[in-house]
Amino acid sequence: MNNDRLLPGYFFILAATITASTGALAQTAEDGTILLEPIVVTATSSERFLKDAPASVTVVTGEELRERPVQDLAQAVEGTPGVQLTGIGLGRRGISIRGMLPEQTLVLVDGMRVSNSASAVAHSDYELGWVPAEAIERIEVVRGPMSSLYGSEALGGVVNIITRQATDKWRGSFGSLGQLTEHGLGGGGHNFSFYAGGPIIPGILGLNIWGQYRARPELVSPHDERLSSLGDEKAFTGNATLTWTPDAQQRIDLSYGAGSEKRWRNTQGAGRFPTFYRSDDDITRRHVSLSHTGDWDWGTSRVRIYSSMLERENERSDGAPVSGPQKFTDAAGDAQVSFSPLDNHKVTVGGEIRRERLDDPTVNESGRAEQTHFATFIQDEISLGDKWELVLGSRFDDHEAFGWHASPRTYLLYHLNDALTFKGGVGAGFKAPTLKQLSPEYEAIAGGGRFTIVGNPDLEPETNLSFEAGFEYQQGIWSARAMAFQNNVDNLIQAVCVIRCSGAPGATWSYENVDEARIRGIEIGGGVELPWDMRLDANYTLLDPIDRATGERLPDRSRHAANATVSWSPLESLKTSLRVNYIGSQKTTTASGSQGAYTLVSVNGDYALNEHASLQFGIENIGDVRLADESGDYAFADEGRRYFLGLRAKF
Repeated sequence: MNNDRLLPGYFFILAATITASTGALAQTAEDGTILLEPIVVTATSSERFLKDAPASVTVVTGEELRERPVQDLAQAVEGTPGVQLTGIGLGRRGISIRGMLPEQTLVLVDGMRVSNSASAVAHSDYELGWVPAEAIERIEVVRGPMSSLYGSEALGGVVNIITRQATDKWRGSFGSLGQLTEHGLGGGGHNFSFYAGGPIIPGILGLNIWGQYRARPELVSPHDERLSSLGDEKAFTGNATLTWTPDAQQRIDLSYGAGSEKRWRNTQGAGRFPTFYRSDDDITRRHVSLSHTGDWDWGTSRVRIYSSMLERENERSDGAPVSGPQKFTDAAGDAQVSFSPLDNHKVTVGGEIRRERLDDPTVNESGRAEQTHFATFIQDEISLGDKWELVLGSRFDDHEAFGWHASPRTYLLYHLNDALTFKGGVGAGFKAPTLKQLSPEYEAIAGGGRFTIVGNPDLEPETNLSFEAGFEYQQGIWSARAMAFQNNVDNLIQAVCVIRCSGAPGATWSYENVDEARIRGIEIGGGVELPWDMRLDANYTLLDPIDRATGERLPDRSRHAANATVSWSPLESLKTSLRVNYIGSQKTTTASGSQGAYTLVSVNGDYALNEHASLQFGIENIGDVRLADESGDYAFADEGRRYFLGLRAKF
């Protein structure tokens, strides 16, 4: 059967959902109250109401995160529409958006890139731990390529962490959390975090500071105590930001952040008689930024310079050659201005220069590779009367290896009324090969010593042409949304065997543009205020990911995913929630070739002791689904049923 014929069917289902939902919701919501709309910035690089964002955007608030046990960014966005957590090796997880790979998700902090360590360190998830929940104002998840604004890596989508900002009054909070597992194999943990922000000189100079310590002991494999299902982790992170407002039109921010992380895990070498050894990682990270924003009579401006660095050193207890050390540095400067040349146009023009450098003994003979990216972009937000809006834009990137690359995007919004908005658009994205992948001298031992992997200077960038169309509705106690989408992905880069591919040790692998994929699907969701101070929010994603070369389903992507949260406030001082996350069966790259469906159920509560302190408590993974510890079919591990207790104070 030709899978391309399924697309009209998807849009038919979408149309039917629109008709059924809007009719029922509009009728029910006639006497409802109007909900305040969140502000988002990631979709256009400027502030907009969420319902007016020309993209599929989900907002996760910081208050929501601080009411449940959130250890990293993956846990923070778990359960949001179109997002799945997928295995990246060593029991770790990455963020996949609409079936795209985790390395095709761009992570930003306040709109600025953090070091993409996955391009230098295998199985890296270091981007997930830069900011603690205590310091987060909100997280914006944009689904679909955003290379028109952010360039390479934004092939599948963008996750932008917006941090809390100082105000004209001091405010702060402190949180502590302990977690206990019930199998006696470790994997519990605890963390302490704080945030404080306010004026040093009222109206002129402000300060934000935050920090975190988190620890998770090793989760021992129940099958062999010499192996770790999850490694031991201990991390310190801190940040300070000075904000100077010399007048009502200007703002200058200077920020410095640093972190230190130690990880170790017990693992097994390759070969007929494998050895067991301990692998230790020391990770250091730094981030510094200086920005100026202006709100002028003619428009707005923003200028930034920033740099992020991540360094990793590895040791092995068996004395074998180590991986690394690696140091990844990303330095960038960007500027943009927005103005309205005509009453119905808002034009944004900007540019960026970025220098990335990798220090790694395997990348080439000198142990260092670097490249410079130049980019410019233009965006026009056009108001076509009271109901229609058109957003046109494109970014033009100049890559040292590939020259200029254009990433255009067009998006249309139709506001039928204050409650219902139709959205649709088409956009292009790209992801350039990493420094290692492109280096003709790159050569490293991989697969636990089973093979050697080498670079390929003839690689082409991965590209994505994406389409989406749907609606969003919000009126009174009801909200609903539905979106159909399709990603046409070309030149996917994969490591393939090229020499001595019999399966025995000694093979040589390299990177090649081998795959063409078509990933289409539907996202449906909504929420409603229920009686007895309850609320229900739910979403469902259907994916149809196909390898166009073979016609087979792409691995490591679930066809069905559903999430639901029931919130209940039986007392003024008590807030509770029940979360259900369902991930359907999927084809995998594990030995069995498949992974069964599973459901995770969690419950948590937040009890206010007084106006300044609250107690958090609950059970994660009530069903005790062990995933990788129960079966080798699963690509990442879970600690199983665990209990948590925390205390949060604020002023």
